Amino acid sequence: MSIFNYKKILLKKSNYIIAEIGVNHECSLKQAKKLIFLAKKGGASAAKFQSYKAELLASKDSKAYWDTKKEKTKSQYELFSKYDKFDESEYVILSKYCKKIGIDFLSTPFDLNSVVYLKKLVPAFKISSSDITNIPLIEKIALTKKPILLSTGASNLNEIKNAIRLIETNGNKQIVLMHCILNYPTENINANLSMIESLKHEFPKYVIGYSDHTLPDQSMLNLTTAFMLGAKVIEKHFTINKKKRGNDHYHSMDFKNLKKFTKNLKDINLLLGKFKKKSVAKCENKSRKFARRSIVLKKSLKKGSTLNSNNLICLRPVKGIPASQWKRVLGKKLKKNRPLGHHLKPGDLK
Repeated sequence: MSIFNYKKILLKKSNYIIAEIGVNHECSLKQAKKLIFLAKKGGASAAKFQSYKAELLASKDSKAYWDTKKEKTKSQYELFSKYDKFDESEYVILSKYCKKIGIDFLSTPFDLNSVVYLKKLVPAFKISSSDITNIPLIEKIALTKKPILLSTGASNLNEIKNAIRLIETNGNKQIVLMHCILNYPTENINANLSMIESLKHEFPKYVIGYSDHTLPDQSMLNLTTAFMLGAKVIEKHFTINKKKRGNDHYHSMDFKNLKKFTKNLKDINLLLGKFKKKSVAKCENKSRKFARRSIVLKKSLKKGSTLNSNNLICLRPVKGIPASQWKRVLGKKLKKNRPLGHHLKPGDLK
């Protein structure tokens, strides 16, 4: 059974964490399975891949748009050709393995053929930021009627609205808008996480998420901040070893980073609690009784004495008339003699 539940995420009853393996498996089923296992162990909801064939994705003269100091390949076609060896049969194997260990299998399709076979394997589709204007691909995915995670990197509001309109026109309204900066790697100064709040404001009826391309730090502050700003679906590239050369390893999180982030979310959700409105917590009942004050005599008083601010004081705990009744007690007279330190009771007053 899939972990992905659009309604629960929309109602803010669950978070969804995607370990974006992409092609960090380097065309090895063994490595892909190891990454899936680590994603599950680290607390991710889904292990996500990328399904493409170089010739259906980029022309042979397409230039790099990533940091070539980190990934030296200067042609998109050349880079994609290195890692496009997986096909339907491999993804069937990987989806079965995901099901076996209890984590969702996802993969971003970059061509129409991939949509066809992935439809049977994934609980939801991811559309890359680079394809937010790719009408035939968006239409094909929308017609599957599966929830759509739409990355919004390098797009303006009109392009996002056009993509949403296209998806909804094709009968699909389960949309997650993923804030993303389409830059590899994204410097912290360019992460612009405040755009999450902008998306929430502009598109209040949709789930808002975050797809991250920054370099992970030990505290996983970027992802944690995105969550605190309202991102309910969070995606981050995932690798076995961040020091490996090539492709997305250098800006990916590893098992240790993922474990830290999922612990952050667990701790934050614990701190946020279950109640949305201000109320008295059950654990505070004892404090209400013993840390609050009641009205006490500052001196011994005889029967008929008039109570005033000179002969009364409010002291802990609540025994008798609470301090909140101070104004009502002032000016009242005592029925009987009472000693210093006596906690006033309703029966003491005339």
